[in-house]
Amino acid sequence: MTLYDQLAQLPITIERYDVSLTERATSSGFTRTTTTIELHGENAVGYGEDVIYDNERHYSFVDQPTTPPPGSYTHRTFSKAVGALALAPDPTEQAYRRWGFESAALDLALKQDGTNFAAVLGEEYDPVRFVVSTRLGDPPTFERIETLLERYPSTEFKLDPTSEWTPTLIDRLAETGRVRILDLKGHYEGTEVDQPPDLELYERVLERFPEAIVEDPALTDATEELLAPNTERISWDAPIHGVTDIEALPFEPAVLNIKPSRFGSLESLLETIEHCQSNGIEMYGGGQFELGVGREHVHALASMFYPHGANDVAPTAYNDPELTAELPTSPLSPPRQPTGLGWS
Repeated sequence: MTLYDQLAQLPITIERYDVSLTERATSSGFTRTTTTIELHGENAVGYGEDVIYDNERHYSFVDQPTTPPPGSYTHRTFSKAVGALALAPDPTEQAYRRWGFESAALDLALKQDGTNFAAVLGEEYDPVRFVVSTRLGDPPTFERIETLLERYPSTEFKLDPTSEWTPTLIDRLAETGRVRILDLKGHYEGTEVDQPPDLELYERVLERFPEAIVEDPALTDATEELLAPNTERISWDAPIHGVTDIEALPFEPAVLNIKPSRFGSLESLLETIEHCQSNGIEMYGGGQFELGVGREHVHALASMFYPHGANDVAPTAYNDPELTAELPTSPLSPPRQPTGLGWS
C-alpha cells in the first residue's frame, strides 16, 4: 500500500469555506502575501495556505474564491474535484493553490478522524533540522550573516549566489563553515531572483564550498562540463513537480529539494517521496515564504520523511527584516499533542 493509499479514503465533510489574506514584509525586500484557506465541517476546521507569489492573484481570489462545492468527500475524490478547477491561469500557480486546498482537506480529514498525519501512517514526528535562507542585499554584504551568527552561532544557511558576489564576500562566507546549500536559481525566468549562468561564479562556489549542496544550476555546454565531477552534490528544486521530472533529469540525482506546493496534489508529493526512498535519493524540505499554517505543514512533512536534511524550513520570523530577540534554533522539537496536519 502506498503512502497516499493510506490517506486517500479518509472521509471529509465540508460545510463551508473561508479565505483570508496575510501580508508581511520580508528580509528579501518584498511584501509577501498569502491566502489562508479554511474548510469547515463537523465542528472542525482544516487549514491550508496558498503560496502564489503574485499579490494581485491573492486579492482577486479572496474577492471571488473558486472552490469545490461543500459536501461529503474522501481525500481522493476531493483531490479530483479541486484538480478539475481552474484555480489560476499559470500551471505553477495552479499547483500552489491546489496544494493549499489539498493540505487543508487533509488537515480537516485528520481532525474529523481525531488523529494526526504521523499517527495515521503509524509513525512519530522527529525533531527537524533547519537552515536559514536569506539573500544578502543589493549590493550583497556579509552583514545579515554576521548578525545571525552573533546571535545564534550554530545557524546553518541556504544562500543564493549572484554575479555580484565578490571573491572577498565568497571567502568570508566560506570561512564560516555554516553554508549548507547554494541555490544558483538557474531555472527561473522573468522573476526578481533570476540568475543567468555565470561560469566564473559557478567555479568559485564549487571550489570554495566543497561540502555544500549546489541547487538548480543552469545547464549549458560550459556549465555541464564544470558540473560533471560534482553530480553527487547537485540538487534540483524548481524543475521538480513529480516523478516524471526526476526521471527526465540529465543524470540521476543524489539529493533533491522537496517543496510540497510544487507538486500540487498530495498524491504526487507522496509518490515522489516514495520514489526517492526507493532509489536512494536524499531529500531535504523547502518552503515558499509561508506566513502561517503552510509553514507548519512543511515542518510536519520534513519531520516525517527527511528530519536530518538541510531543511530550508526555518520559522517564519527568520525572514523578517529586523530579527527579534529570541528565535527558535535548530532542531525544532515536535509538538506534544499534534492534530491534523499541523505541527505546533
